[in-house]
Amino acid sequence: MDDLFVICRTSHIEDGQAHGFVLMRAYDNGDSKAWPILITRKGNNFYGFENSCPHENMRLDTQQGVFLDEDGNFLTCGRHRAQFDIDTGHCFIGPCQGAKLTPLSLVVDDGDLCITGVMLADE
Repeated sequence: MDDLFVICRTSHIEDGQAHGFVLMRAYDNGDSKAWPILITRKGNNFYGFENSCPHENMRLDTQQGVFLDEDGNFLTCGRHRAQFDIDTGHCFIGPCQGAKLTPLSLVVDDGDLCITGVMLADE
């Protein structure tokens, strides 16, 4: 089984909201690098993606934040207004239509929201 790394408590992300985090990802060659991710919540379901719009590989969130529609189904890039399905990460409107966000593997463990399938640096 892959290691679980706690990101936050599930209660930290409210239903219909998105929250960005910056983790330190470790690589096999010993390097580590800041790794922005984005977590959304719809009911009891959590969806995670690398925080990088496929249009220009820039973060989806801006000073104004990242936006979900009022039903919490679609994520909107704060820079280019591209829209992504939160279930799949596929872009269906905008300059990167047809592309998709890179998904994360998330696990809920005793009220903690965890990421798995990647190696994070200790810092």
